[in-house]
Amino acid sequence: MLEPSPILIPQDYLGECLSQEEFAPTDSFVQRHIGADSHEIQLMLKAIGCESIEEMIARTVPAAIRIKQPLQLGKARGEYELLQELKAIASQNQVWRSYIGAGYYNCITPPVIQRNILESPGWYTQYTPYQAEIAQGRLEALLNFQTMIIDLTGLEIANASLLDEGTAAAEAMTMAAGLAKNKGNKFFVSSNCHPQTIAVVKTRAIPLGIEVVIAKHDAFEFDQNYFGALLQYPASDGAIYDYSEVIAAIHAQGGLAIVAADLLALTLIKAPGEMGTDIAIGSAQRFGVPYGYGGPHAAYMATKEAYKRQMPGRMIGVSKDVHGQPALRLALQTREQHIRRDKATSNICTAQVLLAIMASMYAVYHGASGLKAIAQRVHRLTATLAQAIENAGHIISHTAFFDTIHIQPQGIDISTIKARAATKQINLRYLDNQAIAISLDETVSKQDLQDLIEIFTANSQQLTANSQQQSPIPNSLTRTSPYLTHPVFNSFHSESELLRYIHRLQSKDLSLTTSMIPLGSCTMKLNATSEMLPVTWAEFGNIHPFAPLSQTQGYQVLFKQLEDWLAEITGFAGVSLQPNAGSQGEYAGLLTIRAYHQHRGETNRHICLIPTSAHGTNPASAVMAGMKVITINCDREGNIDITDLKEKAAKYQHELAALMVTYPSTHGVFEEGIKEICDIIHYYGGQVYMDGANMNAQVGICRPGDFGADVCHLNLHKTFCIPHGGGGPGMGPICVAPQLVPFLPNHPFNDDTSDQTDDFANTVSAAPWGSASILTISWVYIALMGAKGLKLATEVAILNANYMAHRLAPHYPILYTGRNGLVAHECIIDLHDCKAIAGVEVDDVAKRLMDYGFHAPTMSWPVAGTMMIEPTESESKAELDRFCEAMIAIKHEVKAIASGEMDQLDNPLKNAPHTAAALLADDWNHPYTRQQAAYPAPWLREHKFWTSVGRIDNAYGDRHFVCSCLPLEAYKD
Repeated sequence: MLEPSPILIPQDYLGECLSQEEFAPTDSFVQRHIGADSHEIQLMLKAIGCESIEEMIARTVPAAIRIKQPLQLGKARGEYELLQELKAIASQNQVWRSYIGAGYYNCITPPVIQRNILESPGWYTQYTPYQAEIAQGRLEALLNFQTMIIDLTGLEIANASLLDEGTAAAEAMTMAAGLAKNKGNKFFVSSNCHPQTIAVVKTRAIPLGIEVVIAKHDAFEFDQNYFGALLQYPASDGAIYDYSEVIAAIHAQGGLAIVAADLLALTLIKAPGEMGTDIAIGSAQRFGVPYGYGGPHAAYMATKEAYKRQMPGRMIGVSKDVHGQPALRLALQTREQHIRRDKATSNICTAQVLLAIMASMYAVYHGASGLKAIAQRVHRLTATLAQAIENAGHIISHTAFFDTIHIQPQGIDISTIKARAATKQINLRYLDNQAIAISLDETVSKQDLQDLIEIFTANSQQLTANSQQQSPIPNSLTRTSPYLTHPVFNSFHSESELLRYIHRLQSKDLSLTTSMIPLGSCTMKLNATSEMLPVTWAEFGNIHPFAPLSQTQGYQVLFKQLEDWLAEITGFAGVSLQPNAGSQGEYAGLLTIRAYHQHRGETNRHICLIPTSAHGTNPASAVMAGMKVITINCDREGNIDITDLKEKAAKYQHELAALMVTYPSTHGVFEEGIKEICDIIHYYGGQVYMDGANMNAQVGICRPGDFGADVCHLNLHKTFCIPHGGGGPGMGPICVAPQLVPFLPNHPFNDDTSDQTDDFANTVSAAPWGSASILTISWVYIALMGAKGLKLATEVAILNANYMAHRLAPHYPILYTGRNGLVAHECIIDLHDCKAIAGVEVDDVAKRLMDYGFHAPTMSWPVAGTMMIEPTESESKAELDRFCEAMIAIKHEVKAIASGEMDQLDNPLKNAPHTAAALLADDWNHPYTRQQAAYPAPWLREHKFWTSVGRIDNAYGDRHFVCSCLPLEAYKD
């Protein structure tokens, strides 16, 4: 575990909040992460009636669960010295040339995209586009992504990305199970799918009672129990097959065909939809997104329009606003698991938005001709390599291939080839120690090709281009259908034009660069620049996820330290960093519980108790893990009804597997009975899963492992500063008690790039450490803050929430508080009287907040007719006050409507948000002034965020469902 050196904190900072020995003569990250200074902290404490932070915590957090000793994380450090230390750790990684493939390929990230999207806080600090009017930029970029996927796959609709290719395949399997006419329980998987995809599919299948049959695709035979099949295109070893006959056979028995397709290959080979494929899935990683040792990368899914309501994940749809102009929003949101709970199609609410946007911009930048040129070059180099290796006497197993060749070495053993490759710092893929696969990509040079040939021939050759060489792609599988014909893919090929397009879209989106985003349960805290910098370092970004461990020692140091820190913070014994989203973390945590019970022979334990206050993903995750959900009631104060819990735990004691509990609760309070709740579950043989979405209210104050939880997932994209990225990426590692450590996720690739044959059935993500490159963000955050800084962040987050609750309480009732009248890190305000006295809905308030330059808090969840507000520790008192003043001003507008001073139907709330175009129109027929509409607060005259569209008609969009780009003319006035 790291022992950081002392931190600097100026003596006038946070006065009594930090002890004297914490002051040192260098810079302090803590004071920059926390928005309030010591004077402001004292003012807020006084406002809520507390003399000190210690008193506030004593009145907020039950004494029985508060830790007595500080976290053993060492002291905080300054940014400069820490980045130097991390650079030294990164230097232990070896960036070799990797031609391993298996779904991951080196690529070139256009610098204009790297600098202006991946590294731009205007893109990576956006929130999920639930408030569509202030998210039109990223929605358009995602619509471009969907259009790109639709065009390349030859299918009718696509979603806005999934977590990774393995997850997408598993989602497609469960989707097929629900849709297929054949209601059997068997799912066919080609043995030539990527091993990690097979592992994730098997993991997902087992709790659902699905039997996965793995065999060669040409061995597929009629079986009335097959509801679907998964095929890889091109195959994992590079072969290209025409799957038309197999797909027809699948259809003949009432099943659905799923094809995992490589997007770059689809520019040259026949589209899956043209073969009759029902669902296409895959990864967009090679469209300009670095390896990142496994992620984050955007997966995709496309299918037929008839299946749109069963499609997992999110879809962007085209609708119109109140002015009749085209406008984008999330389509068919009733599919969301927060609404459907255990009836949801999936627990996956997070996507990989930032990476999908990068991939879409890669396609916009290159266009159809550019992508095809890249693919043709890769293909020609692969054919040249194949010919040279074959000329050297080795066997190339397949005659039809795109970018990957399968080699059976002759007259030389695998170990010799490995040794030769190592001298050139080249990684190849070794298959069962009998064959080798080599996958090329757009970065390959002539010298790279010569080096690869020398590995197999032991001598150099002079390469010459052969323009007459026949393509290994057979004519029957050569693509003839057009793609990317929309003007957006044919208009921005110069850097200046793409730069302007990127910034036009960015200007339509509200992010943390504009104002606070006070979403309850979502923790939109500062994503500090120093935390973000290492993500794009080559030592972290340019490493294949299946590179040997000997080349990734820097990553291993970082993983070990981060695991130790998270274990210390949570009080648990073991950690898995594999889950690459909070939803994956929930699922992985429940799988560990399931495996634990089965290992003990208690296969009957399948009941999961879930309070009505739980996160919406919880019930869906439980169902995916093969459990039956039983709901536990909450009392009038919003706490778990312990009497109801006792009764149901006793009733189902022989089948009880787990309780899922969120702490602090989603009602924004520290429940006093949490230890008793855990004891009840343990008494009846169950395990306690704690949703860690609200862990940012516990760090340094209490630890779930101490007060009775057995497993929790952590949203690193919340508590530990990985940005939301507009709806992804995220990470959801799980921390577990000692008895669950043996059942943590595993992975089918070992440390020498060889495929393992072990029967893995506990793999939840495609890469061994999930989205490894963004773990650097949380590592930097924890190291910069140190033990006391992390505790202080928690304390100030709770203080900020209580200060806002105090200011808003006279205008909006606070729905739930603890027994001492305080809230945790978030509060729920009740807006029911707005509707009662003035007919103003929660949605009206949310849209009016846009006129004030704010993103609305979480609406109508977990309680209808409310808003859940979470300020985080990163916001200044001035920003908290601005938001409170906006909410108070809106309440005055509500009262003006109630009194008749404003018209009940034609008023600033009902007409919000107000666009510049509407305000500048010749006709203004509203009974309030343009100034009231546009500048309802004085600070707006200094800076005004303008929505690009008026209020969007969601119902119209769902009735007229469109999820691909309209002609550009449709966006003109």
